[in-house]
Amino acid sequence: MPDNIQLTHADHQPSQHRFPLSIIASDISSPQNVGSLFRLCDALGIEKLFLCGNTAAPPNSKINKTSRSTEKYVTFEQHEDAVALVSALKETDALIIALEITSSSIAMASPEFASALASKKPVYLILGSENAGISKNLLALSDITVHIPMLGNNSSMNVISAASIACYEITKSI
Repeated sequence: MPDNIQLTHADHQPSQHRFPLSIIASDISSPQNVGSLFRLCDALGIEKLFLCGNTAAPPNSKINKTSRSTEKYVTFEQHEDAVALVSALKETDALIIALEITSSSIAMASPEFASALASKKPVYLILGSENAGISKNLLALSDITVHIPMLGNNSSMNVISAASIACYEITKSI
């Protein structure tokens, strides 16, 4: 039986493949969380990262450290107003998804969510502030609001953990 040897960074062969999935980060002020978003986008082949409102943005040493320099490879744009951005995206053939637990959100594993993804439209996933969540205006503009069912005592998780789960599930379906 051959040895099972851990590969090094030098062994990795990057892909140019990008999924038709973009993240809209609205008011994510922590540079460490933004750095993690860059790393997530790079790792999963996410097309673009939109940094909106008071979301931290490069150049920023804390973003660079957490991202492990992936902000150099991920396409991103800064927008002052997330509502204006999402309103413009609604004019295109896009699926706008808010990741937030609300009174009308649906579980990511639901048939309704799978049906929405089956449309094969480019997907824009909205993430909000860990403290305040996604604004009511952005929720109203979303085509669908999804949540990750929480089985423990806490009702939420870190924005990066939630984004990682959501992006992985979405890329499996688009």
